[in-house]
Amino acid sequence: MTINLENIKAAGQRLTDRIVRTPLLELSNSKILTFLPNNCRVKMKLELFQHAGSFKARGVTLALDALTEKEKKQGVVTFSGGNHALAVSWGAKKEMINAKVCMPETADPFKIEGCKSLGSEVLLFKDSFQAFDQMTEISEKENRKILPPFNSEYMILGSSTCGLEIMDDFKDLDVAIVPVGGGGLISGIAAAIKSVNPRAIVYGVEPTGADSMYRSFQEAKPVKLDKINTVADSLGAPMAMDYSFNIAQKYVDAIVRITDDEIISSMELMRDRLNFIVEPACAVSLAGLTGPLSEMVAGKSVALIACGSNISVDRYSKLL
Repeated sequence: MTINLENIKAAGQRLTDRIVRTPLLELSNSKILTFLPNNCRVKMKLELFQHAGSFKARGVTLALDALTEKEKKQGVVTFSGGNHALAVSWGAKKEMINAKVCMPETADPFKIEGCKSLGSEVLLFKDSFQAFDQMTEISEKENRKILPPFNSEYMILGSSTCGLEIMDDFKDLDVAIVPVGGGGLISGIAAAIKSVNPRAIVYGVEPTGADSMYRSFQEAKPVKLDKINTVADSLGAPMAMDYSFNIAQKYVDAIVRITDDEIISSMELMRDRLNFIVEPACAVSLAGLTGPLSEMVAGKSVALIACGSNISVDRYSKLL
């Protein structure tokens, strides 16, 4: 499927009244303004208020719609550090579809228990690499349909509806700053933004310990990592993959990296200045804005993506 404006609008229509049309909050209060780049107008897309706590509900809804009746009866399987697993669990319960989710043992217990409470069978593995391999094996053995977390036309199309909402609500946008994991979110948002305004700039922000897309941009081909080491578990994709990488390469202007310390500082900033308790991935856009991108976006109108809110009180307390 081509990710173009016509298909993005059609996907948005299919999602009407089924997902939350999340607000775009202008960061204009005096508590936060002093931390933003000079003369920078900033709005934050609050996908942390989406169903299942993240933007993933958009693409999952479209992917489940596309299943045949036979595929629904056979069930679905996926791998995820948490947010995609939660969205699949949420959607599968709503559609009465059996779901298995493969997760790394390091996933936040809050996300693991959330999936179980929604009726999914959770299988834990040593790391994301093993979880990915087991997803494929389960699909082959049990004839389950794989619902990929990012390398999927439905996930990218779902993300693009978020980008279209941003453009509807922020007509004079100059720059969008988007967290990067596997690339499904940024490729969809970038495709939507560039379809409406080709002059807009889209930056991706990725943790240094899970920088598969950054490395892929450097090498001009999808790269697989040897290891993942970041507090932003939702962005811990073990690799970039062809479909999402090719769309991201077409529409995204640059990828920058940030450290875990910068992510945690941004979480603190969102808590202390915006009263938002968020997971690490959700703070990545703001960390990019106030860190490596601060000079490049000065004087610009900028959209940030606050992508998710799924974190346990215990893990949040330990991180901060």
